Amino acid sequence: MSPKIVFVTDMPVAADFGKEMAPAGFELLVTPARSAEYKAAMAEAEYLVGFVDMLVDDQLFVDGPNLKLIQLLSAGYNRADIEAARKAGVPICNNGGANSVAVSEHAMLLMLAASRQLVRQHANVAAGRWRGNDVPALHELRNKTLGVIGLGSIGTKTARLGMAFGMNVIYYDIARLTESEEDSLGVRFRLFSEVIQESDIISPHVPLNDKTRHMIGKTEFEAMKDSAILVNTSRGPVVDEKALYEALTTNQIASAGLDVFDEEPTPPDNPLLQLDNITMTAHMAGPTFESHKARVRNAFDNVQRVNRGKAPLWIIPELVD
Repeated sequence: MSPKIVFVTDMPVAADFGKEMAPAGFELLVTPARSAEYKAAMAEAEYLVGFVDMLVDDQLFVDGPNLKLIQLLSAGYNRADIEAARKAGVPICNNGGANSVAVSEHAMLLMLAASRQLVRQHANVAAGRWRGNDVPALHELRNKTLGVIGLGSIGTKTARLGMAFGMNVIYYDIARLTESEEDSLGVRFRLFSEVIQESDIISPHVPLNDKTRHMIGKTEFEAMKDSAILVNTSRGPVVDEKALYEALTTNQIASAGLDVFDEEPTPPDNPLLQLDNITMTAHMAGPTFESHKARVRNAFDNVQRVNRGKAPLWIIPELVD
């Protein structure tokens, strides 16, 4: 009997790539999460692929007793019950940086939009206000200090893009680079507090866990330059939204660019939605056409590795022995 892959997605483009790139010799089922078809297929499934971190709990391993691998198409896994996977002995792997180009480009997009007050300018032009007396303060990225918090795949690409714009890049990461690695990349290590204090633009690229939840809050905003811009394309709760609102409305910082929020979709009464010194997108940094194909390619490569008896790539840190 062919090994079975259950591929969970409600995104048509990901589903199309899944069917197109399905490895030979496997049985593939593409299905939405928690459908009747999904539940029936899990009894024989060996590989679960998709945006499925929210499905990882004790019940998953009861329904899927033959699982060998949970392969995420996402980078984040904050909704997964990691202890349930540990008890079951099934590795959880994320997307191997498949969306790192997309997210780093989106981070730069938000930096540029905030620096040039793009949303405000667009609203003025669309409303028939051609400059007038409302000439916003616009800034260049060149010679600004970009503070990257978390120098993984996405953070590294963001650093490189920042340098391409002529920015001075500093970083903080619990896994510090060697001096030669810093020289090669062109970045310099700073303590977390120094990144907060010295940066003109701050861009966190960290997973959401107990240590990173609200890592940027009231104390950090008070320590930032009043001209600083915060960009968040990682996970919403990395930033304390209430503290961010206060910082934006009391001129503790100049502006922000957000792709992620505490609650998603963010509710219509979120006070951040009323501000004009913030640029927002709907958690859309990662899902580009190109990144969907890269995610599926990485996923099926990992499935085939495990099926050959090899250890999977990109196991989440909490499950690495």
